[in-house]
Amino acid sequence: MWLLMATGSAFFAGITAILAKCGIKKTDSDVATALRTVVVLAFSLLMVTLVGSFPTVLQIGGRNWLFLILSGLSTGASWLCYFKALSVGDVNKVTPVDKSSTVLTILLALLFFERGQSVLLKLVCTAVLALGIFLMIEKKQVKSGEKPTARGWFPFAVGSAVFAALTSILAKVGIDGVESNLGTAIRTLVVLVMAWGIVFLKGKQTKIKQTDKGELFFILLSGVTTGASWLCYYYAIQNGVVSIVVPIDKLSILVSIFFSYFVFKEKLTKKATVGLMLMTTATLVMAIFVK
Repeated sequence: MWLLMATGSAFFAGITAILAKCGIKKTDSDVATALRTVVVLAFSLLMVTLVGSFPTVLQIGGRNWLFLILSGLSTGASWLCYFKALSVGDVNKVTPVDKSSTVLTILLALLFFERGQSVLLKLVCTAVLALGIFLMIEKKQVKSGEKPTARGWFPFAVGSAVFAALTSILAKVGIDGVESNLGTAIRTLVVLVMAWGIVFLKGKQTKIKQTDKGELFFILLSGVTTGASWLCYYYAIQNGVVSIVVPIDKLSILVSIFFSYFVFKEKLTKKATVGLMLMTTATLVMAIFVK
């Protein structure tokens, strides 16, 4: 079941990147992040209500609260970096860098949670993943008379990856013994406070009313797909093996690149295609052969 949920997480996360890109062409990325977090929280609370896990909130221990809050803060930081990167960079350039969090997450998971469990195979697959990611990071081809795209997206994409890796590890600890939907809702509440705090600290609240209605639709829809992805993901890491769940989740890059080709006309070079094949192969090997 957790493998199915990890696959669902990947699918919804892949669509999220496309919807979010459509929603931040003119909308400020911090404002967009704050708006979509409202939808994610509403979605999470709805699921908590449906499964009836609200009463168990009083049973959550202090250690769980600490790690859930920390994972929420790291998630918020990852989101802010990711959508800033998307606002100035191409989807098929930003996404591979963001997915490099897979490598760091697997290494941290092996260190803290899964020592002795097919370590050698996981390390080999992680090295292949890293090589694939490296091949996918490339400069955008600039046409004659066209200004080159600013490289400003890269540091934000790297920041997104680092915080995403920390999120997975912190959440694995925080969600232990906590109903997964409730844990997701708690983390989302932390992200909500952080995202809106950033908006008001930067004085961007006036830009909310200026949000294009068409882009607002895509921002809100990306919030729904994010909520669906999160609920699948945190069920998977609670019940499955982190170093397998994470790379499967990162196969969302296949969905993102597929849709970016049709929606944004973004194409992969031969080198990037090889990198994508390496990433996919390494992930499938871990999912199939690592128990």
